[in-house]
This record gives sequence, C-alpha cells and structure tokens, in this order.
Amino acid sequence: MTGLRYVYAVCRPFGAALQSQLTGVAGAPPKLLHHGDLVAVVSAVPEGEFAEEPLRAHLEDGEWLTATARAHQGVIDALTTVTTPLPLRLATVFRDDSGVRTMLEAREGDFRRTLDRLEGRVEWGVKVYVESAPEETAENEPPPGTAVPGRDRLRRRAGEHEDGPRQAEEYAARLHEKLAAHAEDSRLHAPQNPALAGPSERNVLNSAYLVPRVQSEEFVEIVDRTKGEAPGIRVELTGPWAAYSFAGEKP
Repeated sequence: MTGLRYVYAVCRPFGAALQSQLTGVAGAPPKLLHHGDLVAVVSAVPEGEFAEEPLRAHLEDGEWLTATARAHQGVIDALTTVTTPLPLRLATVFRDDSGVRTMLEAREGDFRRTLDRLEGRVEWGVKVYVESAPEETAENEPPPGTAVPGRDRLRRRAGEHEDGPRQAEEYAARLHEKLAAHAEDSRLHAPQNPALAGPSERNVLNSAYLVPRVQSEEFVEIVDRTKGEAPGIRVELTGPWAAYSFAGEKP
C-alpha cells in the first residue's frame, strides 16, 4: 500500500467482513492494520493532497472538506454495523504503517479503556426545534385609530415572542431528563447554528445519548412518543452512530 496512511478509527479485532465495494477518503478501500489486540482502520491517501502543507490548505476548502467528511463517515458507518469503532478525528494522517503502529502503542491504554466502555453501545442524537415567532401582522394589530400605549404594545409583543421559546426550552429540558434516564451517558452540545436550523426554527436542544445497542428500539420509541406533544415544536432523532460524543473522557 503506497501513499500516506489515513486513519478512520481504532477497534478490537472482528471477524465480519466490510462491504466489498466500500471506498474511503480519496477513493481507496479501507484496510485493517493489526497491532496486538487493537486494529486501526486505514487507507492510502496521496501525499500531494494529504501532506502537511496541502492538507492545511484543503481544510480551508469547504467543498473538499465536505467530500472528505462524507467519505470518512461512510467508513465509520460501515464499521458500526460490524463492530464498535472508536472514531478518530477527521484527517488523521501518518507517514506509513509504522507511524500508525507507533500511535497505537503510545495510546494503547486509553484506546483499550474507551473501547471497553463503548463496547456494544451506540450514539443517538436528539434535537428540539421551536418555530420562530412570526412577525406581527395586520390582523394582530388593533383597529385603525385605536390608541395603544407604547408600554402595553411592547409588553404584548414581548409576551408573544418569548412564550414560545420559553415553553420549548422547558419541554426540551423535560425530554432530556427522560432520555438521559434511559441512557448510560449523555452530552448536551451547543445549540445548532441558526443558519443550519433554518430561518423559521430555533434549536433549543442539541444532545447525544449513549445507549446499549440492544436497548435502541426502546429508546427510539420513547422519542417517537414525544413527537407532536407540543404545538410549534419539532423533535429530530438521528442515529445510531458510532459514539463520537463519548470517545473522550467525560467532561
């Protein structure tokens, strides 16, 4: 295998075969590099694209970054169907197999402990969105010629614009508490960027849950039962994923 080594994940040895047509970053198929009781999942990538200087430039290229992240995630998803992978950071690159093995040896204890903690578990993501308060329209206004004190007008508008988000945040807090009780661990991430959530919605919960794979069906049912409970609120469930949010030590 020529070229630099791109590392997707570390896992325990497993017997199941990866998809025969699976390709990774730069179109190369992933391979398994064994070192003791650990396996690094790697593929060859060209130096002209992944050496230090060109890689630094590419990481500023949104189109390249999106394509690379998609290929990286494709390999992680394939691994998740056959084993419990410990995903590494996007664009983790080494000179050769020896460099990968050196990394495995240096971090062997941490990798083993984390893989033991994550074995048989997957990550589910839950987001809660609230509809943005619509602009006040003419039908909300008092009849022409009716005097409305400025303070009352401001109070009425503030109430209309604040009640929805406040109720959504309370709903999200209750939902998180319920889901966390059915998970082994949970993480609260920063709310999603408004530009990604869309102009008509605001993200009030962005959370991840570590769930035993065998209990995933029950977890999904809990989320599904909450959908539609509150008007103007949307619940989004994603997964199962490799446990990205739980790959490090608990904060």
